[in-house]
Amino acid sequence: MIGQLTREAILAALDTAFVGRSLEVYDAIDSTNARAVAWARTGAPDGSLVITDEQTAGRGRLGRRWHAPSGSALLFSLVLRPALMPMQAQRATMLCSSAAVEAISAVTGLTAQVKWPNDLVIERKKVGGVLTELGLAGCELDYVVVGMGLNVNLDPAQIPEALAPPTSLRAELGAPVERLPLLSVLLQAVEARYTALGRGWSPHEEWREHLATLGQPVQVGTPEEVIVGVAEDVDADGALLVRTPKGELRTVLVGDVTLRGHRV
Repeated sequence: MIGQLTREAILAALDTAFVGRSLEVYDAIDSTNARAVAWARTGAPDGSLVITDEQTAGRGRLGRRWHAPSGSALLFSLVLRPALMPMQAQRATMLCSSAAVEAISAVTGLTAQVKWPNDLVIERKKVGGVLTELGLAGCELDYVVVGMGLNVNLDPAQIPEALAPPTSLRAELGAPVERLPLLSVLLQAVEARYTALGRGWSPHEEWREHLATLGQPVQVGTPEEVIVGVAEDVDADGALLVRTPKGELRTVLVGDVTLRGHRV
């Protein structure tokens, strides 16, 4: 296991003012998101971090399992309390995804992209994902829990068959990657963007630049239908704009995108 993640080591490595300063560290837990949601409901401070070496019931989007042997990945969830409306909560996903892209580049030199709405990919292979859950107080947004799984030193052959071909930073780089420096850079990048968000900055343009999906032919499975067309753009709150063969521009709030010809 490379670079064990302990509470002491994480706090010593952090270069943040508040993100990650309140934290819970586990050798194994069912789900960091589940624990972070429970903590958020009982008053977890803004920027609180739940991190583990292994998840026994880790989840991706649409209830999919997240597989990562102990010590092979970064598996964590952040509790954020942004001054946003519930419909704007995807902005928390945007800024965390962009922070991950920046951290991967800074630490490894690799270029990652975002597959709409919240997968991290390198050369069309999935290296990570983001799962966001909201908590409301009446009609107001109380908290956003952003969970992230990032394959660091994972052997892709250890991952069961999945929709997207898997990879890891180690597999792409050809060398092991220390998790602690990657975590530190990533959380610093989150804090910088989150602080800017509080001053009125929108993560939309930066996130849009990282999207691998735009300009690609897609099939979008929604709860009601399958929309076929070209991914033309995304709006300020993260919805995908798909141009159909008939010229109609469809707005997709929730869906599962497959790039035609590629399982991504």
